[in-house]
Amino acid sequence: MTHLLAAITPHGYGHAAQLAPVLNALRRRVPDLSLSLATTLPESFLRERVEGDFRYIRRAADFGLVMHSALQIDRDASAARYAQLHEDWDAQVTAEAAFIEQQQADVVLSDVPCLTLAGAEKAGLPSFALCSLNWADIYRYYFQARPEAAHILTQMETAYASAQIFFCPQPSMPMAFLDNTLEVGPIARRGRNCREQLDEQLGVSGQTALILVAPGGVDTRFNIESWPTGQGIHWLVSDHWQVAHPDVTSLSETGLTFTDLLASCDGVLGKCGYGTVAECVVNATPLLYIPRPDWPEEQSLLDWLEQHNAAVRIDPSWLETGELGEAVERARSMTVIACENSGARQVADSLLACINNKETVHDG
Repeated sequence: MTHLLAAITPHGYGHAAQLAPVLNALRRRVPDLSLSLATTLPESFLRERVEGDFRYIRRAADFGLVMHSALQIDRDASAARYAQLHEDWDAQVTAEAAFIEQQQADVVLSDVPCLTLAGAEKAGLPSFALCSLNWADIYRYYFQARPEAAHILTQMETAYASAQIFFCPQPSMPMAFLDNTLEVGPIARRGRNCREQLDEQLGVSGQTALILVAPGGVDTRFNIESWPTGQGIHWLVSDHWQVAHPDVTSLSETGLTFTDLLASCDGVLGKCGYGTVAECVVNATPLLYIPRPDWPEEQSLLDWLEQHNAAVRIDPSWLETGELGEAVERARSMTVIACENSGARQVADSLLACINNKETVHDG
């Protein structure tokens, strides 16, 4: 029985959402796959997304970035944490290798902690990376002028280069320093369009626009209570927001999954994050995106959204007033050019080839 250890960056929920369809596709190919997930993301979220049994290990090999909110990075705190992580890199790699060996893993998959890849190499195990970004390029964008940046980047880049394959699902940011990348199709869940059921449940007519509000995994809240009523828009928001507004319904009240809601609505209001962008295009739902001009991955995501006619820009000031009617109407008039969510199958097939090769070698 093959044991796969997957390490997941706990920076929001996007990395886990990206990895889960791959694990599910691999599990369908290898039903007796033994799976361990190492991350500090909530176990409940992972069990909602990953099919079948797995061992949850509450441990994170990286952190991504420290955030003030879903849209604002704490640069000083992020730089300090990277400096601390890389201060004694060799010892960190040795400890990671010991952890991996303790799990008795056969194959390692990272989305996308570089320390895990470095540990797998030291442990002599095959490793793979999967992500639309890498933290070396993100670090370079924000911190390359810092005195410690050169040696930190060398360590990160070497670790990423050690992966047998770095799978880059469309749309991924460029990764010029790597020669082990492999582009695959988008990774996203396909939802069911339950619009008629949803309209009836909410008590709205087909003329009312339904907008799913999803700013990202890091807590951010819009002041929807002050938004105007009677715009012909009904907003679906997180239960945690506890919004009192006649045109608002919390997600749990619908009884539908997030992806089914996304597929049923006229648009999604949120940022350009990989999971949101990919699910919007795969499900032919426009994204009313809040710009993040200081996020290096945004341009790649936005270019792809626009290629698929799925992008409506939201001025951040509109979130203060709630005057979003015109933008919503633009979204409703768009015909999104949907695409297949083929990436998970492609990655699973490549991983299966590795597993079969290991089993053949072992049997020999």
